[in-house]
Amino acid sequence: MTAIPRSALILGLAGLIPFIWGALTVLNPELGAWTISAIGPRFAGPYVMLFYGAIILSFMSGVLWGFSTRLEGAQATTGYALSVIPALWAFFTTGGGPSSAGISLMAGFTGLLALDWLFWRYGAAPGWWMQLRVLLTAIVLICLAIGVFA
Repeated sequence: MTAIPRSALILGLAGLIPFIWGALTVLNPELGAWTISAIGPRFAGPYVMLFYGAIILSFMSGVLWGFSTRLEGAQATTGYALSVIPALWAFFTTGGGPSSAGISLMAGFTGLLALDWLFWRYGAAPGWWMQLRVLLTAIVLICLAIGVFA
């Protein structure tokens, strides 16, 4: 197993900030109220996690598409087809209100982790990929669960 490159780890963790901020504003109503008054309701509570989560699922579709370019034949075809699923999932499942959208995003990120594993198993993702993806996905799922169930 290869160590996660420092830059990938730092940027991956930085990408968690909107999820963590959203969870904190759910758990701390005063912080949520301040956020709403200072920068707007879209950046507080589950809403920041929902908007950002849909964007990240779409971004990860692009990452998986890039991994597909490293494959050949039937694996490449499968990779290209599977790589669009996270973006389509976000597009079709996040419009039904904060709770259902949050649950849908949780399912989407869980499914994304399975796709990450598949591309890693195919050898298209770097050796350290799953270490990073499991860490980031666990934190995302915890934050989304706070948004849905707290």
